[in-house]
Amino acid sequence: MVEKRKQAVSIRLSDGDLGRIRRIAKRLGVRDSDVIRFAIRSTLSRIAPLCDPEIRGRDLVPVLAEAGDELIRFFDLDSPRLENLVNGGVDAAKRVERADIGLLAMSGLREEYLAMRLSEPNMRAAAPAPPPTLRHYLYEKYVYRGVDAQSEAERRSARAAPEYETAEDDEGAKLRAAAS
Repeated sequence: MVEKRKQAVSIRLSDGDLGRIRRIAKRLGVRDSDVIRFAIRSTLSRIAPLCDPEIRGRDLVPVLAEAGDELIRFFDLDSPRLENLVNGGVDAAKRVERADIGLLAMSGLREEYLAMRLSEPNMRAAAPAPPPTLRHYLYEKYVYRGVDAQSEAERRSARAAPEYETAEDDEGAKLRAAAS
């Protein structure tokens, strides 16, 4: 097994954060550094798509729906910066609407305000029934949208071209069509 080299890194933590780290480490019976490494690894895995500059537009919606409010608050991302992060250099088919970028930028605000915004008439046109959360709204609109469109297309083609189980059913249909 190849041993991976580790580097020592200095970070500044508030007294409150350091106290929480120590309490968690004591309760788990591990070192403070183990808790810090766990926090870093788990955060990096949640936001891993941000490491790939090719992931943009609709493909970033899951990351932003899951961790967006924390990212936006911690890094103080406003609508223009978020718009550039999500839609910069992406084709029109994969773009996230500007109104939804605005909702993401406001996701650090109280849920009641977001619920009010999601129930506005212009937002209702995009989402027929106001979803209970911003996360649900974004997933339905950008992530599951392709699945729904494909399913609808399959349903339409099934209605347009009826299938017959046996040759007798097919013959019967031809006879009925000829008689009418």
